[in-house]
Amino acid sequence: MEGIALGQIVHSRAGRDKGRYFIVVGIVDENYVLIADGDLRKIERPKKKKIKHLVFHDWIAKDIQEAFQLNKKIKDSDLRKALQSMGLL
Repeated sequence: MEGIALGQIVHSRAGRDKGRYFIVVGIVDENYVLIADGDLRKIERPKKKKIKHLVFHDWIAKDIQEAFQLNKKIKDSDLRKALQSMGLL
């Protein structure tokens, strides 16, 4: 679970969503995280995904991470905008 941060960019390596990019919006335990992209997976219903089925990148959506730290409400458009700015959506 080390190296996993809220706002971190990941992509799925298994499942129906294979190859799609997401943002980590929650950490459940040492085996699972919650991911959302604001498009296929909304922030209200994030996907619970096993860590071993994800590829973690060093990229972090700074505005999303700051919103988590300040307990601000995050919208789906914020997630989409962060992924689009990196050319991932």
